[in-house]
Amino acid sequence: MAKKAVEGVEEYPDAAGGWGALRAVAAAVRGQMAVVNETQSLLKTNQPHGFDCPGCAWPDPKHTSSFEFCENGAKAVSWEATSKRTTPEFFAAHTVSELWEWHDHDLENEGRLTHPMAYDKASDRYLPISWGEAMARIGAGLQALPDPDMAEFYTSGRCSNEAAFLYQLFVREFGTNNFPDCSNMCHEATSVGLPQSIGVGKGTVTLEDFDHADAIFCIGHNPGTNHPRMLGTLRECAKRGAAIVSINPLRERGLERFTSPQSPAEMLTGASTQLSSAYFQVKVGGDVALLKGMMKTVVALDAASVAEGGPGVLDRAFIAEHTDGIDALLADLDVTTWEAIERSAGITRAEIEQLGAIYAKAERVIINYGMGITQHRHGTGNVQQIANLLMLRGNIGRPGAGISPLRGHSNVQGDRTVGITELPNQELLDGIKRVFGFDAPTQHGHNAVAAVRAIRDGRSKALICLGGNLAVAMSDPEATYPAMRGLDLAVHIATKLNRSHLLIAKESIILPCLGRTEIDVQASGPQLVTVEDSMSMVHGSRGGLKPASEHLKSEIMIVAEMALATLPATEVNWMELVADYSRIRDAIEGVFPAFKDYNERIKTPGGFRLRNAASEREWLTPGKKANFLTFPGLYEDGADDDAVLTLTTIRSHDQYNTTIYGMNDRYRGITGRRDVVFVNELDLASRGLQHGDLIDLAVATPGNGARVMRRMTAVSYKIAQGSVAAYYPEANMLVALDQHDARSGTPAYKSIPIVITASAA
Repeated sequence: MAKKAVEGVEEYPDAAGGWGALRAVAAAVRGQMAVVNETQSLLKTNQPHGFDCPGCAWPDPKHTSSFEFCENGAKAVSWEATSKRTTPEFFAAHTVSELWEWHDHDLENEGRLTHPMAYDKASDRYLPISWGEAMARIGAGLQALPDPDMAEFYTSGRCSNEAAFLYQLFVREFGTNNFPDCSNMCHEATSVGLPQSIGVGKGTVTLEDFDHADAIFCIGHNPGTNHPRMLGTLRECAKRGAAIVSINPLRERGLERFTSPQSPAEMLTGASTQLSSAYFQVKVGGDVALLKGMMKTVVALDAASVAEGGPGVLDRAFIAEHTDGIDALLADLDVTTWEAIERSAGITRAEIEQLGAIYAKAERVIINYGMGITQHRHGTGNVQQIANLLMLRGNIGRPGAGISPLRGHSNVQGDRTVGITELPNQELLDGIKRVFGFDAPTQHGHNAVAAVRAIRDGRSKALICLGGNLAVAMSDPEATYPAMRGLDLAVHIATKLNRSHLLIAKESIILPCLGRTEIDVQASGPQLVTVEDSMSMVHGSRGGLKPASEHLKSEIMIVAEMALATLPATEVNWMELVADYSRIRDAIEGVFPAFKDYNERIKTPGGFRLRNAASEREWLTPGKKANFLTFPGLYEDGADDDAVLTLTTIRSHDQYNTTIYGMNDRYRGITGRRDVVFVNELDLASRGLQHGDLIDLAVATPGNGARVMRRMTAVSYKIAQGSVAAYYPEANMLVALDQHDARSGTPAYKSIPIVITASAA
């Protein structure tokens, strides 16, 4: 039976990319950029002497392309390089109470912030303030705290290595390790889980490894929307015959087929390249079950091979020389039943055995994973099971094979590398002492969840945000928003207005900063900054546009001025560092020996790769070996109750994290709206519902209060039975602050047990 017509909902027939992507780029440019020079700046995206795209962290292919950016990268650039301005006159015309009622898209769509602003309670407006007065208030506010641990210092993954390094230096000299960070909300499970498995908290592959992989597994990510430049890499792999296997609850067009805008033949003929040679729709929360099933299959194939006199399937030499824990893993797999695996994973034993056979047949395997793996109550366990699967056949530490976490913002990995962490190790502490002469605090600080709890409970009274939109990105707005309004001091370093800025503290200040596309001139002249992509490549970024306002300062200068205003007896010569960013890189090298010859190596087009010990089969674990780590049981996150569905939050194609560029989700067929819930047709029918009905989503976990999203439109979609999906950040209201991975603190945005019912009339 044909679906009934629903406004703004229809099937999208085309491949990912193609003319649809180019039309979207044109629309983004027309909507934001008014100056020819600004539009031409797109051609400098990800080029050797240009700027690094402020979008995703997918690496650049040796900077050989003259057109190396994607649709969502173009949106990110045009969003930043916009000709629109949010001026003091704008704030004079609108109270904060009025702005609170605006949609998040409309707030950011007003354009670039132009002046420092401070909230005035009497008028309920932000008023312009001088930089000197702003810094004086910030310094006084931080100095007034009885304890440095009563301040929280948030970092967005869009800031540079240089800004992040100075920021952590300032905060540690101030006396705290409270570093809530955007990584806490996305790949913290990787940062916690992989060091225990393989000794490093990063992926082990390079972009060149994709040229040699026999099979590429894509688990829990959507490249067409979240890292579109990856589609070009997958296309090349598919064309040379590599098996690409997708494992995801939803059918995503960006994992199915792709028309490359850089291929004249495909563009002119309407042809496309099939990406996935196999696609398996695992139930939301069924990842551990599926991975255990794949490992059981590999072990069974190994036993059959040995019984027939063959060499086996397991890499026994690798396991014996490089690993510990194989016996415990095999025992756990042995007691795990196929019946339980099928129920939890939501796919059949035959399908899982097919997956295991593909894996076992391939000599070199890369497994890519995204937040569909990490943003669960047991995300760390998910990551470690992927590492287990790879290690069974020695697929870590050799060409064409390895583990590949897909990071979000372009420098979220680099920020962590240069010291943005609430858990400082001895190398960092010793390096700061060696280079700057002061003893940094050693106690563990707050991650994002711990920071919001401390603010909620009154234990933290100040929040400094180096970019981002923390309150909206966090789970549980019912707890987070009131907590933020109880602060004594809130400071936001930003390029655009967002909702977090409207959560007014006793003292609220907005400091406008340069964007990555803009020229950054300091005492020694124009400056270059650096970032690290998701494959440990560090490269330079140099903006070329005139700043949006003469009143803007770089994030680096702002951090230095905050430090000087807060630390009258500082041990650091902040202005000397700011005058020439190469001095900051010298300091980074002094603290972190891995950055040896930083300033020289950054001159190489494409930059340089930081050493990754696991890539060389050196295991920086306590036992100096990689570890097979077991996960008890199977019901990782999925509900073991047929009446309960498991909801995952997703991003639309017109957004990047909390930034919403528009109201469309092209590849999923959604136009002009975000109030939709994607549900399996059978799950709708079994509840007496159908496509287009208005439904309510209520959290099914006891003790979490009446968390309900009301009057959402049900969209019948190709999603695994037992699973539903709704947009982030709107669905964050369904995630309690305490619903997170206990080991990494990552909020469980992708494992929300719910029941759905028809909305009241």
